[in-house]
Amino acid sequence: MLSRKCNEIFDQAIEDYHKYNNISHPIENSYSEGSIENLLYTKCWIDTVQWHMEDEIRNPQIEPAEGLSWKRKIDKSNQDRTDLVERIDDYFLNEFSSTHPKQGAKLNTESPAWAIDRLSILALKIYHMQEETKRGDADKEHIARCQAKLEILLQQRIDLSAAIDELLEDIRSGDKYMKVYRQMKMYNDPSLNPVLYENKEHIA
Repeated sequence: MLSRKCNEIFDQAIEDYHKYNNISHPIENSYSEGSIENLLYTKCWIDTVQWHMEDEIRNPQIEPAEGLSWKRKIDKSNQDRTDLVERIDDYFLNEFSSTHPKQGAKLNTESPAWAIDRLSILALKIYHMQEETKRGDADKEHIARCQAKLEILLQQRIDLSAAIDELLEDIRSGDKYMKVYRQMKMYNDPSLNPVLYENKEHIA
């Protein structure tokens, strides 16, 4: 099942990142370029780095200039994340290119890659909630609350994993068909964000 592979690779990427716990540490992806494994690992690495950037920007003592710098990095990370999700969907579009949907086949509310995106974020929530249950400086009530949340997250991963595998099987069998709409984010595009293109014209 693909979900099992996803969860194993996501857990590996998160563990690998935390060997260094350094936002600037370069990715060490050992999977073959272009493989689905390589894409999944890179996807989760981006998510992991961004998780920690989101922590940094919430520091109440942060200086405005430093906060803006983190915001710019997060914006780029979000674009990289979106690009990776679309590359994963391209992989599935190619995999199912010879599949012919049955008459009456239905369209799912989200593509396989965007469901896998949620599974990657869920792996991060599980990792960090587990860390909270091990804190030596936290009281028993905090540990108990985090343990209860962890159990919910673990069940959520079971359910989401099953849903992803079912979606892929439904597409493979022709009961559902795959259709991808690109995100077309406008605010990062200097030709589509009026603040960017109007400032460019002003500078010129």
